[in-house]
Amino acid sequence: MVAITEAVSLEKEGDIGMLWIDNPPVNALGFPVRKGMADGIAMAMKDDGIKAIVVICKGGTFCAGADIREFGKPPKEPHLPDVLTVFDECTKPIIAAVHGTAFGGGLETALSSHFRVAVATAQFGLPEVKLGLLPGAGGTQRLPRLIGPEKALPMVATGNPIGAAQALKEGVIDEIVEGDLAQGAVAFARKVLAEKRPLRQVSRMTDKLDKNPQIFADYRKQLAKTARGFEAPEACVKAVEAAANKPFAEGLKYERELFSQLMMGSQSAAQRYYFFAERQVAKIPDIPKDTPLIDIKKVGIIGAGTMGGGITMNFVNAGIPVTLVEAKQEFLDRGIGVIKKNYDITASKGKMTQEAVAKRMGLIKGTTKMEDLADVDLVIEAVYENMDLKKEIFGKLDAICKPGAILATNTSYLNVDQIAAMTQRPEFVLGLHFFSPANVMRLLEVVRGAKTALPVLATAMAIAKKIKKIAVMVGVCFGFAGNRMFAQRKREVDKLVLEGAPITQLDKVIYDFGFPMGPVALLDLIGIDLGWSKETSKGETMQQILCEAGRFGIKNNKGYYNYAEGSRAPKPAPEVDEMIKALAKKKGYTPRAISDEEIIQRCIYPIINEGAKILEEKIAVRPSDLDVIWVNGYGWPVYRGGPMFYADLVGLDKVLAVMKQFQAKHGDDFKPAPLLEKLVKEGKNFASLNV
Repeated sequence: MVAITEAVSLEKEGDIGMLWIDNPPVNALGFPVRKGMADGIAMAMKDDGIKAIVVICKGGTFCAGADIREFGKPPKEPHLPDVLTVFDECTKPIIAAVHGTAFGGGLETALSSHFRVAVATAQFGLPEVKLGLLPGAGGTQRLPRLIGPEKALPMVATGNPIGAAQALKEGVIDEIVEGDLAQGAVAFARKVLAEKRPLRQVSRMTDKLDKNPQIFADYRKQLAKTARGFEAPEACVKAVEAAANKPFAEGLKYERELFSQLMMGSQSAAQRYYFFAERQVAKIPDIPKDTPLIDIKKVGIIGAGTMGGGITMNFVNAGIPVTLVEAKQEFLDRGIGVIKKNYDITASKGKMTQEAVAKRMGLIKGTTKMEDLADVDLVIEAVYENMDLKKEIFGKLDAICKPGAILATNTSYLNVDQIAAMTQRPEFVLGLHFFSPANVMRLLEVVRGAKTALPVLATAMAIAKKIKKIAVMVGVCFGFAGNRMFAQRKREVDKLVLEGAPITQLDKVIYDFGFPMGPVALLDLIGIDLGWSKETSKGETMQQILCEAGRFGIKNNKGYYNYAEGSRAPKPAPEVDEMIKALAKKKGYTPRAISDEEIIQRCIYPIINEGAKILEEKIAVRPSDLDVIWVNGYGWPVYRGGPMFYADLVGLDKVLAVMKQFQAKHGDDFKPAPLLEKLVKEGKNFASLNV
């Protein structure tokens, strides 16, 4: 075996050259790998004893894409497209032997080889679009030539991977290897030589290239629904279209032009930023990596309503048994029935077997006795937002649960420390704020109490990962991080409505910004009566007026908008317009035209400002954590990075100036956060605080 670089070596297996790549942990295509592959192919070409070359990786995977350690650094030659040209022009057969994942540049490397074999568990994908990019080393040009544009489009424009069986069926690979991959690849190489198969140079293939423009028109219609606002998917379609209509060299040049445009744009910058933010969020500076974890083998959940049922599903999906507690048997039966119905719907769509449904339901033990929680390792209370009730429950849990059991509250707003004070074990109490619907939403705010022990926090972060949540550590304050920031937008929406902004304009502006729906339509969806009290309602706010009129939102087909039975499509409600006008007059507002720009600034800048206050109070660890919260919990468009990233993009000096203008005009709701003023004074941005 000859070491070519520290990451690549060449070994001879008879007349087969084995080009081994060993660049832990994922054999990323960093400089040592790129140079090693190019030099290794050149070395094998000069060796008359080598008749064919197998490119294969050590460790757990084939090349899984670009080396993120090189992101943001000046590119170092040889570049991957140049290396793959060496593959392309090699006159000896190159066989890519794939295990694990061949993603991004890894798949492009395989596509540049003449043949491809893989183990049955291998996966193939071009995920660059998820970073706001497109494959930049020929992937958009070679894949359509190999399998046709119609099959290539979804792989390139969605970034979703396919398995080995589908890859074989569609022609991405030539053979699935049973048993040892290296031996199977050598056997395949010898078969290629024995049968004198011609080199399958993908760049020269044309027989699969369908130039039918309808293929691309139809796919663009699909993208309009699934990728609204994103630039990269359309660029991917353009690149694949070029593969169908241009010579390879021209298509490759066009791919690079599109790649460069995306790389220089704000959307890719935002998506690449978010990629790292999501990975950084699990790192808590004062929680060492070796902090001992508490073994969570059994979970108790109090409350079988919408939240409790959704939380239950998360745990049984991960194979963790749940004891589900309700006050009355009828509530318990209803809650378990809803869980079963949800699973049955999933099974009816072919996404789960009936056996899997039965297995999950078998992990749920329903009870009306809180004493049945005596042996659980973690209890999550998920009753409605009432402090007295929660305090009462935690007092009981403290007496029932075994020593060392973690007690968590799913509160959205309430003070976790006050709840913890009802127990003799405040170090084992914390908040686990799931977002609704809990079985769907990825975000979980882990609320750190003043006395919560480090092993409890570390366990919460670990169990979140096990149940496939993105956990963000936050501190105790009203609304924690996400809802505290969200309250700023709601306040301004309420005021803008009375100042004269039509609700349709408000919804369109925020929808066009990239949110999944406008703020007023969202109120109808979640229920206008949320937090409303009939006993204390005095007709002083739009919420009170609407609820007093029996307009609760989609749930009863009338809120700010009207809805047809069974539909979520909003329709005009002239009667609500009159209610708004009457309240505005009563409150002394003079209706005025409000620009789209003011709506964006009034709805977004206070969110940013509140985020600055949260950081200053150390409620959140870093600005990027707040961005993760907003992308996963509130529908912030990932191509805008999150509110704190967006603030940096706009410029903190501009945000500050606008906040001061609004403060002078509208009052201290817009008073700038001291941290915002400090960063502007020092010429810094929020990114400088990401640790």
